Amino acid sequence: MNEQEPPTPEPGDAELLGRWRGGDPSGFELLVRRYEGPLLRHARTLLRHGGGAEDTVQEAFLRLAKTPPDLEGREGVPGDRELSAWLHRVTRNLCLDVMRSEQRRRAREAERASEADAVEARGVEALDTRSAVEHSISSLPDDQREVVSLRLLEECSYAEIASITGRNVGTVGWLISVGMKALARDLSPLMEA
Repeated sequence: MNEQEPPTPEPGDAELLGRWRGGDPSGFELLVRRYEGPLLRHARTLLRHGGGAEDTVQEAFLRLAKTPPDLEGREGVPGDRELSAWLHRVTRNLCLDVMRSEQRRRAREAERASEADAVEARGVEALDTRSAVEHSISSLPDDQREVVSLRLLEECSYAEIASITGRNVGTVGWLISVGMKALARDLSPLMEA
């Protein structure tokens, strides 16, 4: 009869980490194969539908590679269970960081969107107001329309308007005053709104 040899037991986490520290990359590769699935499930559970589970687990393994924990084992806790717990804690903390970062990003985006909406609303309101003023100015008599337009829309001084129109400053002032009263009557419903 051919006796089968008992299967070789899988090396423990402490042994695999020892290999890794000794320069044997296969020790680390075996740890990745052993824990990648459970860590991905843990990360996906925490991050739900958000991406980043793979990146988070990869970062946990990078931390393991850079600064592996001591697996001396606490009383009653074998070293293998200790590494599993350590990897899950690191993965959990990284997931929490991702979630906090995502919340801050969403809050910033919502704030920017709100600010953009307010700016857009003010811009639309300003355009509507300007359009209403321009429409009202266009209904003024020719001489008033010209001086009021130069004063309000072009922001010219009375002296500049007098120079442009060939009228004296007093006449320009009177025309602007009469035109502004007519605009006030015409635009009063807009101002009340």
